[in-house]
Amino acid sequence: MEKWGEKPYRSLDFHLREQFGEKIYKLSLNGGMTCPNRDGTLGSGGCIFCSAGGSGDFAADRTLSIREQIESQKKALQDKKPAKRYIAYFQAYTNTYAPVNYLERIFTEAITHPDIAALSIGTRPDCLGADVMELLGRLNQIKPVWVELGLQTVHADTARLIRRGYELSCFDTAVTQLRQLHIDVIVHTILGLPGEGNEQVMETISYLNKAEIQGIKLHLLHILKGTELAGLYESGGCPVMSMEEYVDLIILCLEHLSPKITIHRLTGDGPKDLLLAPLWSSKKRTVLNTIHQELKLRNTWQGRLYLPESI
Repeated sequence: MEKWGEKPYRSLDFHLREQFGEKIYKLSLNGGMTCPNRDGTLGSGGCIFCSAGGSGDFAADRTLSIREQIESQKKALQDKKPAKRYIAYFQAYTNTYAPVNYLERIFTEAITHPDIAALSIGTRPDCLGADVMELLGRLNQIKPVWVELGLQTVHADTARLIRRGYELSCFDTAVTQLRQLHIDVIVHTILGLPGEGNEQVMETISYLNKAEIQGIKLHLLHILKGTELAGLYESGGCPVMSMEEYVDLIILCLEHLSPKITIHRLTGDGPKDLLLAPLWSSKKRTVLNTIHQELKLRNTWQGRLYLPESI
């Protein structure tokens, strides 16, 4: 069994202390971008689960400059989560979906801030052109750059249902190119997507074990008001998991994940004013505590059932 401090998995906190030698928190920033799934390029409604905030519901005020956003987010964290350095996390919508000269300006403004230790950029693999890759490579020479890719699932039928808008091969190409630049890749997955059970989720986990990724976010599917998914849920076409089912599935994922992959997230908490289901997910601390308790009770850990020779 690997040693990751207090938790039986390679947590983000452990990874950050290992890489930077201190406690570091993320500051969620808003670059003022949209998404090809929203501006008419691929569609106009976004992915069926996406709220109006485009995954950036907790990001800073987009009307502020990047420096001002950093300072406002630091101030908001200072009382309960004091730290000396932070990660600048461009979270809202697709954060490489803009002219490269604009991206260079806002990313440079963030990465050169003296309190910023690394830059993390949430985006889509189909929004990483050669000019963007070249920029990210240069920025990675200043401070570490992470790219977070919204994959959600490896299954083509589910990807079409949720309107992801790109093929799995596009994701593979993006990972290869980012790793050639020595940029860390974090992959977003969603557990509980319509039509997917444990078998399909584990196929996604198995696929990602073979990919050269450094981190993963395991998201719970949230049903949010105003989304197309909400209509599907209300018509009975999208059942949601109980907390017990979700905890079991998370543990199954952890047991089969490579112990080298950092776990950036084990659940999520959608905006309470938008959340339709599952309502238990709003108690994020309870969910995490239950996962940790069950891991201890079952005497299990990340990678316990990982078999690299079978991959």
